Amino acid sequence: MTAEELFRRYGLTRVINASGTMTSLGASRVIPEAIEAGAAIQSEFVRIDELQARASRVIARLTGAEAGFVAACSAAGMSQSVAACVTGANLARIERLPDVEGLPDEVLVQAGHLVHYGAPIEQSVTITGARVVPLGTAARVEAFHLEDRIGEKTAAALFVVSHHVVQEGQMLLADFVAICKGRGVPVIVDMASEYDLTGPIALGVDLVVYSGHKFLGGPTAGIVAGRKDLVRAAYLQNRGIGRPMKVGKEGVVGTMAALEAWERRDHAAARERELANVRHWMEALAGVPGLRLDIHPDWTGNPIDRLKITVVAKEAGLHAWELADRLASGRPSIQVRDDLIEHGCFFLDPCNLTAEEAAIVGRRIEEEVASAQRRGDGLVVSLSERRKGRVEAGLKWPD
Repeated sequence: MTAEELFRRYGLTRVINASGTMTSLGASRVIPEAIEAGAAIQSEFVRIDELQARASRVIARLTGAEAGFVAACSAAGMSQSVAACVTGANLARIERLPDVEGLPDEVLVQAGHLVHYGAPIEQSVTITGARVVPLGTAARVEAFHLEDRIGEKTAAALFVVSHHVVQEGQMLLADFVAICKGRGVPVIVDMASEYDLTGPIALGVDLVVYSGHKFLGGPTAGIVAGRKDLVRAAYLQNRGIGRPMKVGKEGVVGTMAALEAWERRDHAAARERELANVRHWMEALAGVPGLRLDIHPDWTGNPIDRLKITVVAKEAGLHAWELADRLASGRPSIQVRDDLIEHGCFFLDPCNLTAEEAAIVGRRIEEEVASAQRRGDGLVVSLSERRKGRVEAGLKWPD
C-alpha cells in the first residue's frame, strides 16, 4: 500500500509539518535505513536481551557512555532512569514500585525545568513512586538551592534541556553536575530533542535520555545512555513499571540503524538544505503586510535556524493564532510552531520540509493574509477563546 492509498483508505488529513519534530504530528520522517531495518526484522524472532545488548554497543559508541538501551520513547526512558536511581538493580524493589517505602525517593529539579512537553515533566517522575523536589523559583535557581536540598532521601537530580524550560536564571549543566557528583547524587538529563550526543556524558552525567524519532529520524523510541550500573538498573525496570512501556524489536533495530546513519550523515549538506528553505521564506514573505520576519537560532544551540514571524494584527488583518489556525485547517494542513503564539508570533521550522513543501507554506501564508484583508473576517477570535476551543476539542476525541 502506498502512502497515498493509505491516506485515502482511512480518510487522513495530509500535513505539511513546518513546526519541527513534534510528537503530535509523528515527530519526523523516518529515514530509509531505519524503515528497512525495522521491516527486515518484523517477520523474524530474536532474543530481545541480546538485541538490546547489541544496541548498547551502538549507543555507547555514539555517545561515549559505558552502556545504553532503547526505550519506548524518551518519556519512558526518563521514568525508567528515575526508577533505576530509586531501586538500583534490586529485583524485589523493582517489582514493588511505585511503592517506595524505605527507599530514597526524592528527585531534585530546578523549578524552571518543571515544564509541559505534551505531559508534565513531573509526571514522568511521580509515575515511579518518586516525588519531585523543586529547586529555587521559576526564574532564579542558585547553587545553594541544590546544595541545601541534597539529603538521605535524594535519589537523583533531573536536568531538562529544552526550549520549553525557563531560559533565564537557571543553573548551568556543568555546575549542576559538579555539585551532584561531589555529593554522590546521580544526574539524569533529558535531551529528547537535542543533537549533542556526546556532551552530557563528557560532563559526567550519569544517565542521559534522547528521542529516537526526532532529530535522528528513527522509529518511535527513546535512548538511555550512561553509567553501566544505572543503565542496567534502568533496563531491568522492564520487569516492573517499564513493562507497559516496552519497545518492540523493530523499534530497537530501527533506532540502531538511525544512530548509525546519523554517524554517516552529511550534517553540513543537511543544514544547507534547511537554510535554503528559510531563505526562501524570507524572500517570499518580505512584502506581506503585517508580517515581521526574523531568522531565529535554536534556543538550546542545535544547528537549526527557524523563521520567526511576528504578526502585527492591525496591519495583517488577523491575529497570529488566527493565521496559524487557518493554515492548519486548510488542505493540506500546514502546522507551524505556535507554542509562543501569545506573544503574537509563530515559527517556521525547516527540518522536516522539502523545498516543494516550503514553497507551499510561503504561498499559503501570503494567501491567508490577503484573504483576511480582503474579506475583513479576522481579529474575531481571542487567545482565550482559542485555548478554550483546543481543550474542548481534545475532550471530544474521537468524535
